[in-house]
Amino acid sequence: MLWLRYLPLIGLLVSSGLPPGATGAAERARPIRIGVLSQSWGPTPHVVGLRDGLLGLDYREDEDFVLGVRFTQGNLAALPAAAQQLIQRGVDIIYTHNGNTARAAQQATTRIPIVFANVEDPVGAGLVQSFARPGGNITGVTSLDLELGPKRLQIFQELIPHLKRVLFLYDPTDADSVEAAKVYREAARQLGIVLVEKPVRTDAEARLSLAAIQQGEVDGILAPRCCALDLPGRALETASQQRIPIIFNSAAFWVEHGALASYGPDAYASGRQAARLVHKILNGADPAELPVEVNSKIEFVVNLKVAKALGLNIAPEVLYRADRLIR
Repeated sequence: MLWLRYLPLIGLLVSSGLPPGATGAAERARPIRIGVLSQSWGPTPHVVGLRDGLLGLDYREDEDFVLGVRFTQGNLAALPAAAQQLIQRGVDIIYTHNGNTARAAQQATTRIPIVFANVEDPVGAGLVQSFARPGGNITGVTSLDLELGPKRLQIFQELIPHLKRVLFLYDPTDADSVEAAKVYREAARQLGIVLVEKPVRTDAEARLSLAAIQQGEVDGILAPRCCALDLPGRALETASQQRIPIIFNSAAFWVEHGALASYGPDAYASGRQAARLVHKILNGADPAELPVEVNSKIEFVVNLKVAKALGLNIAPEVLYRADRLIR
């Protein structure tokens, strides 16, 4: 699976476990044990950003902090058990990177501080009471990913002027993905694009749906937002095999590995921003009173090699707006 390639790429050293035995906030011993709850297959940019952000704040890995990660490899149902495992290992802080993982962590503990790095609407999701005063034991960094959905589709249309039919594959059991489908549906209507929605609930459904996609049936693919069932990796493989342009919501990693483009919040920046919140909590701040922050750093990345292979002549004014071009 594609996420497996990410581990050596980023060079992140993640401990396989955490020492048992929890301690209270007032008596934490070094190293601080940070439990990362992830539904991916390997360290995401959010995790790399957290680590680098802590290093930038003069924390020393393995001396001042250790990262213990529980990956559920796209299995949303496994998140509650993974959260409990982190708690049983005595973590001091739980770090999550989206709504699914944040909800699982919040349901698992009301005592251990939780910091999230990429939740689009933490108030609407019921995670916090307000941005200014989250309440409870959770705070974090919110992204503008959902709000950027219409702009992402518009950029896709600018990259591919003949764009008429766009595939969007998603897991209907994932609330964030269902909400994204609504946003894309309305944006497509306004842009005169047909959104070809493919809800899938199992690995078999995902394989069959993607295997049925043939070149010419759709003009492009909107990458799934959730890594459940390895949908992003599967979608990219199909796009490469069928020579179909695909755009991702974030993570330049996907563009580096064959996607045409990505447009969305810089996931790495979210992680670094979250590191500052972790730092404040370690210095006595109460998550209930620590305002939720917004990651406003938006990144637009285009792979020119992929564009050439697809025979696309992208307008110079579109490329000029890109933050990064992969040549």
